[in-house]
Amino acid sequence: MKSIIKVYQINKQENVIDIHDALAKIEGIIACEISLEKKEIQVIYNESFVNLEVIIENIENLGYIVT
Repeated sequence: MKSIIKVYQINKQENVIDIHDALAKIEGIIACEISLEKKEIQVIYNESFVNLEVIIENIENLGYIVT
């Protein structure tokens, strides 16, 4: 499954690294691409292991606002 998640506070490269590192630890995430310019994350994941709500929850737990 592929989803696009809009994240309000992606402002600098450190934000991209923080989010990428957190998503890399989640079982079932196949790939993610984070756009600093668009303030969005494209994530490809296996729904047998993880769902979109869990991915969003992990991003919000880092202190970011998902829109």
